[in-house]
Amino acid sequence: MSNNLRIAISGKSGCGNSSVSGIIAEKLDLKLINYTFHDIARERGISFNELWMLAENDPQYDLELDRIQVEMASEGSCVLGSRLAIWLLKDADLKVYLDAPVEVRAKRIAEREGSGYEKTLKETLDRDRGDRERYIKLYNIDIDNFKFADVIIDTEEGDQFYVAERIINSLPLHLS
Repeated sequence: MSNNLRIAISGKSGCGNSSVSGIIAEKLDLKLINYTFHDIARERGISFNELWMLAENDPQYDLELDRIQVEMASEGSCVLGSRLAIWLLKDADLKVYLDAPVEVRAKRIAEREGSGYEKTLKETLDRDRGDRERYIKLYNIDIDNFKFADVIIDTEEGDQFYVAERIINSLPLHLS
């Protein structure tokens, strides 16, 4: 394997980005970069939803988040798990997109956060729409256009360990 291995993993909320990125980083002994809006919200002492609503109207939050992620990833071998990783980390050795139907993602989020499914489904659909509109406006990136990724995995096929194993097993094919 490369002395400087950088893996970019993207996917919409509830696809398992954080879990899968963490497993891969641990198994391959790579630095994990998973700096998100949740981290910025914690640092600023506000709720995630407050920050997300601020980001809807002010590009500084996305620009700050994305700048920090790319800076961290430029320091060496890592796994970068973020909504835009495969677009922003242009020279990643492996670009992975995690996909799943919105109903599956909403169910996972509802279970993780202890919220109701119907409410979470609506919030997930709203978030998907808002994220897509913001990224098109900010970067001309359409997060629904991910077919260029080296590996695309429907995470409904298995749990986070299964998905991580599929990604790790694909490495030799993409690094040769």
